[in-house]
Amino acid sequence: MGKTKRESEVIKISILSIITNILLVVAKAIIGLLSHSIAIITDAVNNTTDALSSIITIVGAKYATKSADKEHPYGHGRAEYISSLVVSAIVLYAGLTALVESVKKIAEPEDVEYNIATVVVLVIGIIVKFILGLFVKKRGEKIKSGALKASGIDAFNDGLLSISVLVAVIVYMIFNVNIEAYVSIIVSAYIIKAGIDLVKEAIDSVIGKRADQKLMDQIKHEIEKEKSVLGVYDLVLNDYGPDQYMGSVHIELPSNLTVNDIDQLSRRITKNIMQRYGIMLHTIGVYSVNKDDPETREVYEKIHDIVFSHQHVIELHGFSLDKKQKSIIFDIVIDFKAGDREKIYQEILKAVKKEFPKYKINIILDIDTSVS
Repeated sequence: MGKTKRESEVIKISILSIITNILLVVAKAIIGLLSHSIAIITDAVNNTTDALSSIITIVGAKYATKSADKEHPYGHGRAEYISSLVVSAIVLYAGLTALVESVKKIAEPEDVEYNIATVVVLVIGIIVKFILGLFVKKRGEKIKSGALKASGIDAFNDGLLSISVLVAVIVYMIFNVNIEAYVSIIVSAYIIKAGIDLVKEAIDSVIGKRADQKLMDQIKHEIEKEKSVLGVYDLVLNDYGPDQYMGSVHIELPSNLTVNDIDQLSRRITKNIMQRYGIMLHTIGVYSVNKDDPETREVYEKIHDIVFSHQHVIELHGFSLDKKQKSIIFDIVIDFKAGDREKIYQEILKAVKKEFPKYKINIILDIDTSVS
């Protein structure tokens, strides 16, 4: 989906959400004030944050589609992640504020006055929220908008929480037992949890997180289709906004290829990945491989056994043996779950040096960016 079309979709859905939430806020605020119900007022406040969230989503979507310029050569796509963070903060603030008010109502309770109109408004609100939440979430997933997805999840959760408010109203009308302040605390707790989850997701996007594993596996598999490519490693996808990636990768190639061969190959790979996935591989690094040489093959197999005798090693690549210079160089990837990766690296380095004392050993501790 193109930037302009995507922006238009985000804005249209957000406007629909704003109008719907404003209508719900007005209806719930009126019956909440008339009935002196903190639970219903809390629900109305939650709908207010949804309307604000949609406004911020529109602003973020508009800014994110601005063209690249000298100061921002990769575009402004990450602005959408910032808008998601602001939306998340609003949700969290609303939950905390509602919690404080709920506790106050427990300390100083007020009589409530519910009627059939109260029930009707709540039921309509629940139905509308479920429909709106599912629709917005589905569209957000389709166009890969984190802000829309967050709004959709929030709206659906609002429907679930409104059910608890409805239960409190029905319990009071039937049994004359007022549990609305306690129900409001539950509602507040759910809002706070949703806010924390959304904040975490937004912060992960702003900081930079690992790209989708399925996408990385597909790209690596596509590159491996080239006959000359012996291995694909170190794929890095830098995220500059939803569906806006620039990347780099290393490939293992036979040592007998010419510079022209490699140049034509890298151009084909770059063009193919751009056409299929819309991702620009701005750098394709090369590892020269000559494992057909018997001596090189023997050394490689010994090193392979040494490296993988250690726990948490998940990959060895970029192996190169220079007989004239008496040097061996290769990369290893150690799982982040290992804890002390440096310790494992030093153990491997020591073991390889012991096995090949006449060689200069250079082992690079690589980062797990794309290993399945």
